[in-house]
Amino acid sequence: MTHATRESAMDEPKNERGRQAEGMRTSTRDLGALRERMRSWLGARVGSPVTVSPLSRPSGNGLSSETLLFDASWTSAEGGHDVRCVARMAPASEAVPVFPGYDLGRQFEVMRMARERAGVLAPRTLWYEPDPGPLGAPFFVMERLTGDVPPDLMPYTFGSWLLDASPADRDRLQRSSVEILTTLHDAPFTAGELRPLEIPGTGGTALRRHVEDQRAYYEWAHGSMPIPLLERTFGWLEEHWPADPGPDVLNWGDARIGNVMYRDFTPVAVLDWEMAAVAPRELDISWMIFLHAFFQDITEIMELPGMPDFMRREDVCQTYHEITGYKPRDMEFYETYAALRHGIIMARVEHRRIHFGEQAMPGDPDDPDDLVMHRATLERMLDGSHWG
Repeated sequence: MTHATRESAMDEPKNERGRQAEGMRTSTRDLGALRERMRSWLGARVGSPVTVSPLSRPSGNGLSSETLLFDASWTSAEGGHDVRCVARMAPASEAVPVFPGYDLGRQFEVMRMARERAGVLAPRTLWYEPDPGPLGAPFFVMERLTGDVPPDLMPYTFGSWLLDASPADRDRLQRSSVEILTTLHDAPFTAGELRPLEIPGTGGTALRRHVEDQRAYYEWAHGSMPIPLLERTFGWLEEHWPADPGPDVLNWGDARIGNVMYRDFTPVAVLDWEMAAVAPRELDISWMIFLHAFFQDITEIMELPGMPDFMRREDVCQTYHEITGYKPRDMEFYETYAALRHGIIMARVEHRRIHFGEQAMPGDPDDPDDLVMHRATLERMLDGSHWG
């Protein structure tokens, strides 16, 4: 199996059922027109005529923000400049966005903070444009990187350079991935730095505001077609609320190995900061554990071995504890919350595919719970049998 190499600096949550990303409609914008508008904007920004290569979208493009790849070159008093770029912009409204809002300025600032203040290898940020005029929506530009990324389509558990790796190399990749979280969570951010990144709400803890924000997202995404399983999960969370949510830190948000570029099983770029938030440490830890478990479950359904000894809760939490001295707690709560959050996102993606006529309602059209791809797992979480 050849290495999966990605040259973009992002990778949103995708439809992990294994459908080809190329078949998913994610943009309604014309690349040729965008190229000319980008050339004009960048020329004004750097103060020199700019050559911009034809724009492209990465293979396996994500389903949230729109991503554009291009090379730019210009000459200034300092000499020639050749820059490999990635632009991220909010999707057009007619593209049925995955999320209700896209704060590109916030993402830009989080990436800068993670790189410059925490020492996390987020892509280097280049320019941010809040005015929707130049391209039709706010956007930012960052450096374009290359590396080996565990693929989502088909999932790396089906067959990939990571599946083929030695146990020692897999262990090295797992530990170095957990170290991303420990580095970010232990960074010495001040309260003033974190305050603009807090989720607004009616009060209470950061965890309470995070869950309230997810409830609002669920209502926006699925209010016209409620999903009973997800609503029951919100109720389960209330019944199992942690007595002490613990300290709040800056969370990556989409903390999974599919959002990391590796070379020799070592991270060289940490991608996708769209869901970053101030919240308990367990938010990131549980997401990293659950997203692998999600792929592993799919693999086992297909009667393939996958990677059952990879990213196990006990191993991830032990590594985290060894490095930070902090022992993750209430993990059943946080893993169930991860499953709920993933269910909301991917059910929204299913709605988008149905809207564009790319598929019919999956499963029983009279049973909206079938929109939740990991329905069986979430049901077992709620009845307690998953944790045996």
